[in-house]
Amino acid sequence: MTSRNLRDSRLRLVRPRPTATARRAATNRRTRPAPRPPEGTPPTAELAGQAREVLADAVRIARWAASHHAEGSAADRDRAAGELRLTPGQVHAGWDRARLAGLVELHGGTARPGWRLNAWERDDSAVLRGWVALFDAWPLVHPAPAEVAPAAVAEAVEAVPQVLSLLQLSAGPVLLPALLDLLRQRVAELREERCEVPYGPEPAPANAAPADAAATDVAATDAAGSDAAGGEVAAAVLADPPETVLPALLDWALEGLAAVGALTLGDGHATLTPLGSWAVWVKLEQICVAAQSPAGHIEQSAEEMLRGCARLSPGPARAEYRAWLAARTVSSAVSELVAAARGEDALLRGLAFDALRVVGAAAEADVRAAAEEPSLRPYALLWLAEYEGADPDDAAEVLTREEATWLWVDTAAAVADHGESALLVRHLDSAVQGTVPALLDEVRAVGHPRTVQVLVALAAAHPDPALAKAVRRAAFQVHTGGS
Repeated sequence: MTSRNLRDSRLRLVRPRPTATARRAATNRRTRPAPRPPEGTPPTAELAGQAREVLADAVRIARWAASHHAEGSAADRDRAAGELRLTPGQVHAGWDRARLAGLVELHGGTARPGWRLNAWERDDSAVLRGWVALFDAWPLVHPAPAEVAPAAVAEAVEAVPQVLSLLQLSAGPVLLPALLDLLRQRVAELREERCEVPYGPEPAPANAAPADAAATDVAATDAAGSDAAGGEVAAAVLADPPETVLPALLDWALEGLAAVGALTLGDGHATLTPLGSWAVWVKLEQICVAAQSPAGHIEQSAEEMLRGCARLSPGPARAEYRAWLAARTVSSAVSELVAAARGEDALLRGLAFDALRVVGAAAEADVRAAAEEPSLRPYALLWLAEYEGADPDDAAEVLTREEATWLWVDTAAAVADHGESALLVRHLDSAVQGTVPALLDEVRAVGHPRTVQVLVALAAAHPDPALAKAVRRAAFQVHTGGS
């Protein structure tokens, strides 16, 4: 048997693309007719209403935290509990959910409203995407049983999509014994695949004793990481988990999914909620919630104009920018675009600087000033490099490694919020790091406020089980403040 080793896993999963192209990934979506949801699926407005109910406490806490510049400390939670008439436990859970759903973000330790919170009452798409982000992060919401080995937890997390698929296809209650049988079968398949596929662990030194070689293999596997609960592939490879833990893991998974509103539990059975059924169908079909269709943006604000242009190809988008700019003074237009770039939606940040490229020289002073703001600096430096004559594909060379990593996370947030799963996986190729562990280490260190959401979304989207587990582990460590 061999173990999967990510120490030298290269990020060149698809043909290399320059960072300048990758940062536009969210706007370069495939155009194809969206499949119709299964019969009986509630309309979008009704689904969004259900998501708002699930996240109601999280929204209240996020708004309180943003208005009080809270830091999420124990003192803040106690204060929020008193003012919102919630228990400290409810506040702690709501704060966790608010962060995972992108409702609140920490900037320098101080809470700010996420862009989804600002759009919460008017944008059903933002609400549903926020709930899906929470749905993807269910292992972080509901802690795994402490007595179960982390490797067994890792396998359960990887097998849960099969359980959800059965629940979705059944369109009704499914008995727990049937779900347990499926979980047992899927775990066995995963273990068989892991043992049969040669993943190429690092070779042991030629003079190493057999025991030393085995230790080297285990250490390499441990370094790779695994799931959101911090599981290790090595343990799963070397020893079968006790059969008795599978019922406990099934209960844990179902309770975690119920905690985020994806299913309900009855007397010996489980049923997907309409919201959960829709989410599973969306993932099975790999589609996105439809964005606002572009049409006539001259009279709209910069933010609304940029959102409307999100699905346009570069040529038509530039024409729309020119028409919008022509209806305004240059100074007011540039100020409005920079203000839109300061918002919480990373997609708008990239689009705003694309619009500023159309402005040209008249925007130079404002862009140079924006380069002093950490969240805008990578975009501003790229704009200035291109303005001064650099080829767009080479402009990324002006960024430091930390700035390039911050931009990678910000672009990944835009793709996760507005793009398809395949685009998020392809976005890996634009990272400046050469291996998965190096990327995860630097992403954790860069301190982007959307790091956890990006890693959770990437883990949910990536087809490689070992890489997905390593990314889940990194998300868990960032979420819990671990190393």
